[in-house]
Amino acid sequence: MRINRIELRLVRLPLVQFFETSFGRIHDREFIVVMVDGDGQRGYGECVADRDPFYSSETSKTAWHILTDYLVPLGLGVEFSHPRDVFPAFAQVRGHNMAKAALEMAAWDLYARQSSLPLSQVLGGSRTTIASGVSIGIQDSLEQLGDKVAAELAAGYKRIKMKIKPGWDIEAVASVRQRFGGIPLMVDANAAYTLADAEHLAILDQYDLMMIEQPLHYDDVHDHAQLQRRLRTPICLDESIHTLHNATEALTVGACRIINIKPGRIGGHAQSIRLHDLCAEHGVPVWHGGMLESGIGRMHNIHLSTLQNFTLPGDVSASCRYFEPDLIEPPVELQSDGTISVPTLPGLGVTVVEERIDRATERAVILGP
Repeated sequence: MRINRIELRLVRLPLVQFFETSFGRIHDREFIVVMVDGDGQRGYGECVADRDPFYSSETSKTAWHILTDYLVPLGLGVEFSHPRDVFPAFAQVRGHNMAKAALEMAAWDLYARQSSLPLSQVLGGSRTTIASGVSIGIQDSLEQLGDKVAAELAAGYKRIKMKIKPGWDIEAVASVRQRFGGIPLMVDANAAYTLADAEHLAILDQYDLMMIEQPLHYDDVHDHAQLQRRLRTPICLDESIHTLHNATEALTVGACRIINIKPGRIGGHAQSIRLHDLCAEHGVPVWHGGMLESGIGRMHNIHLSTLQNFTLPGDVSASCRYFEPDLIEPPVELQSDGTISVPTLPGLGVTVVEERIDRATERAVILGP
């Protein structure tokens, strides 16, 4: 597989409705679309870095710089025997996993299209559908929160994730439990708490949550291990797991009982597969997180979620929750049983509508002949 040409597009899409976490509220999404050409085929990737360095130190601006000045020169015109060889080719560049993942995942799509195989099969997956959950941001009132949960349950989602932060946690969870009973429910703190909040977080044990996602500092493992020993509710790590070394340390010291896999956070599909396998060896289930991706990134998430140890519903939901229209056709749709079908056509298995990318583009560059 040789990548002969790479095109980058910085795009901005308005969200169907605002999304709020402990980092703040957003109304649109800025990201980079990566298009790689080779042997008459085109592969697509999406950089999940946002314009602000809140979830990660990477931003769309830093990713653009790293891609154009470092990663593209390391990948353009190089003969790769398999897309799993792309990430190691970037080894001299420290960090910047979101930028690396965008180019690496586009290479996987290109390879799958050249091989006339669906991406899921190339990744080693076997499922024909994946279980879908939904993430609900912080709302303006408990009533608004309840109405959002009701709407998502009515749409067919089987698992609800609530964003929490200090001042929007116990009462919010209690209100959902009181109104909806024993629905599969989890919370995500996005690193909004400290170990000093352990007693407060332990109150959540009474609400039978599937997990508490990333309660403490984004770069912390030791304190999470201490917190997990004080909670019955499983801790799931997200931001803290940005390398396989982090994951091995977390599993060894008991910092979590579940891990959220996001390819952008750890450098792409090849690293995600290795993390998936590591967790399976330790008997730790994984699920696929979301980063408000367009249909391009969402399709990558769907295909990766077909691996066997993705046993919990992921934040991989329908396109219409975020963008209308999305960048792909057909859009991602939820089935009545709360699952999403995995496309069987080559690569991502959908059509990327480049005219929509053109309309949303704020900056573009073509590298290569």
